[in-house]
Amino acid sequence: MARQRAFDRDTALESALREFWRHGYEATSIAALTAAMGIKPPSLYAAFGDKRRLFEEVVSRYQETHGAFSTRALAEEPTGRQAIERVLREAAAEYASDEHPRGCLIISAAVNCGPESAEVEELLRGFRQATKATLKRRIDDDVAAGRIPAGTDTEGLAGFYASVIQGMSAQSRDGAGHDELLRIATLAMSAWPAATGT
Repeated sequence: MARQRAFDRDTALESALREFWRHGYEATSIAALTAAMGIKPPSLYAAFGDKRRLFEEVVSRYQETHGAFSTRALAEEPTGRQAIERVLREAAAEYASDEHPRGCLIISAAVNCGPESAEVEELLRGFRQATKATLKRRIDDDVAAGRIPAGTDTEGLAGFYASVIQGMSAQSRDGAGHDELLRIATLAMSAWPAATGT
């Protein structure tokens, strides 16, 4: 009978997530990961494959846990405006939380990577582009419903809110607290187009 691994895979994965979140993909070494996860390198490779595959699993876990608030908000709110406002407000709380590293892993984990990490940069860029596309889709919904003017630059507006979200992540990593991020979120919503007929 095969010997069971002497560690909790889920707990180890969360520890790896926090290392990557705190230091970024390239700056996080196998030694740092194994120390944080409480395992030896052979166990890491046996359970997760290499560093790249571990990171991909970490990203999936992040999206299902710490980063799930944005997906929920964009799917659940009845209007684009309400969805985007909720994303910004919840980002202010999540990014400034002291219960985990600051900011967003998808935004910050591959900021300064070399050519050898190009695939990781592309992976995260893809997720950010998908979020921006969802923002645009929700804004388009409001145009189609006549809530905002038909001539609204929905692509530009989606890019603006994506930039605000990325900026809030960076601000939180520089020490901005919840109240400061919430002010940014509130100001950003003042850029929302006036309702049709007002």
